[in-house]
Amino acid sequence: MKMAHTCIRVKDLEASLAFYQKAFKFEESRRRDFPEHKFSLVYLTLPGDLYELELTYNYDHEAYDLGDGYGHIAISAEDIETLHAEHKKAGFNVTDMKGLPGTPPSYYFITDPDGYKIEVIRPKY
Repeated sequence: MKMAHTCIRVKDLEASLAFYQKAFKFEESRRRDFPEHKFSLVYLTLPGDLYELELTYNYDHEAYDLGDGYGHIAISAEDIETLHAEHKKAGFNVTDMKGLPGTPPSYYFITDPDGYKIEVIRPKY
């Protein structure tokens, strides 16, 4: 077995696509539109990675209540300091660099247009 995808529901498909493509260089791998059922599914992948992020867009739906059960998804990047600076410069909602107690900074969070948090971390070796 292996992980296939993570689904998040979005209120503005174009804004979400722009965010993930600009912030992380996600590429649209496939799209399925179901106008008769009033929803679309857009699958995004990072270059060289088969794992997908599924954006589910339900037509004419207002913002979603994220509740208190959702935590975050995580994306690893080699040079998180440079990416962090790029995200701040682009005006994205990002936290300061953080570290677990007793460790140097190794991650930060960025928030997408729907309020979903993405942790940006150093790769595990």
